Amino acid sequence: MLMAATVGSVAQAPAPAPPAQPSPATVEEGRKIFASYGCYQCHGYEGQGGAAGPRIAPRPLPYAGLSRYVRRPAGQMPPYTEKILADAHLQKIYAYLQTRPAPKPVDSIPLLSK
Repeated sequence: MLMAATVGSVAQAPAPAPPAQPSPATVEEGRKIFASYGCYQCHGYEGQGGAAGPRIAPRPLPYAGLSRYVRRPAGQMPPYTEKILADAHLQKIYAYLQTRPAPKPVDSIPLLSK
């Protein structure tokens, strides 16, 4: 019985976070996965957020929190279980989100500074 409880708790542990400095290839793969799973439809291509989804970049949640939310979201977001989105793919999406640049300050945009 103890063995089953131990195995169950290990299986539910969040996947380890991706490296702090992902390779350019990993970031590019993450961008493609982000687009192919339709994440951009609610969160925008840069993770800036939109009408249906919140901003998730340039400073995403810590990986453990993002992973937990993606697997068991609240609200309108559908759950992306490991059967749908592998941990390796989620880590690459996270690497992509980490590299998104911060938006320009509003006063640096000529049309908005008038």
